[in-house]
Amino acid sequence: MIDRIRNEKQYNQVMSLIENFIQKATDGGGFHSLSKKEADELERLGLLAEKFEDEVLKVMPMRLTISSVVQAKKEELGVTQKGLASMLGISAPKLSQILSGKREPDVPFLKSLHEKLGIDGNFILQQI
Repeated sequence: MIDRIRNEKQYNQVMSLIENFIQKATDGGGFHSLSKKEADELERLGLLAEKFEDEVLKVMPMRLTISSVVQAKKEELGVTQKGLASMLGISAPKLSQILSGKREPDVPFLKSLHEKLGIDGNFILQQI
């Protein structure tokens, strides 16, 4: 029984076992078709794989930031940074400072991100 994934070979073995459980569940009509022991083992293996992915493989994307979302929105709209600043009703230098991390975003800026660019308000609140 593997208690920790130490290398990619073990990771691939664990992923193969996980795939077998998933296939068995699919063939049986759902995860309810797995025995309690199989379901527990699948959960345990999933947690081991997740830990290895997070610590070694680093497969999860980088955490989104306001700056990265604004940059993506700028590219999506096909505008320059100066044009984006104008859309948001702020000066180009202020936008530059906020995006580079030299200045904290203020409430009017955050509000305009939501109202003028359609950036989710919940996302904005989670970032401050």
